[in-house]
Amino acid sequence: MCLGIPGKIISIAEDDLAEVDFGGVRRHASLALLPGARPGDYVLVHVGFAIQKLEEKEYHETLEFLGEYLGPGEEDG
Repeated sequence: MCLGIPGKIISIAEDDLAEVDFGGVRRHASLALLPGARPGDYVLVHVGFAIQKLEEKEYHETLEFLGEYLGPGEEDG
């Protein structure tokens, strides 16, 4: 199964490497597949590549679905 994680682009370096916020955790993702992406955009990231832009509503719906699908984390009991 492939899993894309939704995040929000914080900044973009000259090499099209974006800093993406995943609910407080920040990682880098390539924008090679989404050349029109900008800071503030919501994106779906898979294996280090932003593969799709999301509307804000889609972003929140996807986070909610993942929370339901994956269940509570260890810190939640």
